[in-house]
Amino acid sequence: MSTTCMALVIPARLGEPLRTMTFEATTDTLQGLVGGHLESVSRGDWHVYLNAEGHFMDLPPNIRAAQLIREAGLDLSDAARGTAVFLGRTGRGGEADVPEHLLRRAAEMFGSPLAA
Repeated sequence: MSTTCMALVIPARLGEPLRTMTFEATTDTLQGLVGGHLESVSRGDWHVYLNAEGHFMDLPPNIRAAQLIREAGLDLSDAARGTAVFLGRTGRGGEADVPEHLLRRAAEMFGSPLAA
């Protein structure tokens, strides 16, 4: 069963704007957004999906996603490569809308995300 969620999508390329998207949070959709197999990193009420083979595929570092992850309490140093998709997390580990505090922090750091 899938859930419709609003996500924060942060492209690796600095010239591409951050955007919010609402979609069915299925594995196939998330893999399409990150361009491959999924790696998920969770903290509290959120998680971020990244391409699990980002280093192997030599995807560009995602500096903005790494900064937001660090601001939210984790240091993944060079782990964030390629497009990053931030979602909220339910108490049971399911998908939910990206938390408002991450959207606010991203807007403070990088400007408001565009709606897609």
